[in-house]
Amino acid sequence: MQPIAAMTPEPAPNIQQLLAFYLEAGVDCALAEEPVNRLSDSDLVSGPSEIPAPREIAPPSPVRISPVAVARGEPAPLPEAAIMSAREAARTASSLEVLRAMLETFDGCALKSTATRLVFADGNPQARIMFVGEAPGREEDIEGLPFVGRSGKLLDRMIAAIGLDRSNAYIANVIPWRPPGNRTPTPQETQICLPFIQRQIELVNPDVLVTLGNPSTQTLLSTREGIMKTRGRWFDYDTGTRVIRALATFHPAYLLRSPSYKRMAWQDLRAIAKALEQAKNPTA
Repeated sequence: MQPIAAMTPEPAPNIQQLLAFYLEAGVDCALAEEPVNRLSDSDLVSGPSEIPAPREIAPPSPVRISPVAVARGEPAPLPEAAIMSAREAARTASSLEVLRAMLETFDGCALKSTATRLVFADGNPQARIMFVGEAPGREEDIEGLPFVGRSGKLLDRMIAAIGLDRSNAYIANVIPWRPPGNRTPTPQETQICLPFIQRQIELVNPDVLVTLGNPSTQTLLSTREGIMKTRGRWFDYDTGTRVIRALATFHPAYLLRSPSYKRMAWQDLRAIAKALEQAKNPTA
């Protein structure tokens, strides 16, 4: 019987490899300026000599449990107060500048405390077409502009294919703050931010609204169908003062992962270009 060859242990990762792993996992910021030594003497448990002598402890008084505390197995209710506050604030915004200032001071969404900065919008507020994604990513959080990372560069190429760029298009997200680690926004966070993006669409008042990806499509167009069924379809988006034609298509980040769907996205872009032309020349 031949001896089994000893396995060579894999080399330990270097600093660059560790940093790349942390970045891929969504760990891209420090929680403190200096590292914390959890094994320092000040953090160690005091010796026996420092333990106070035992004393008589009175029995605890009865605890009154409220009816709310009993139902711990039920899901937490939506933060209705924050949603109502967002609705009232968004309703009074008379311009995009006022709306942005409101978001800068709005504290009803916890994402604001973990994000680097507000990602409000980019492009031309007078544009006839508006693109809306889900939420900012790392690059967007750093620069304060939507769609500036890899998916943003692809979006620029997509709209350039039909003669558009950021000077004649307006780009925003349903969520204006980056979720930690690029996680999916919770339904609560989406509902809190929804009145602001709805008012943003109303103030821009485009001829064509394009929802990028499944989350923004389901949120803005009130559908539960997946993007495979909704893409390429026209919806009526009612702002309350006007009905805007809306079309759903793939998010650029999805196309980067699944390039085989770019052909379908190109079909959607052609439909968008045709709709813009019809809106410009309604009698044509």
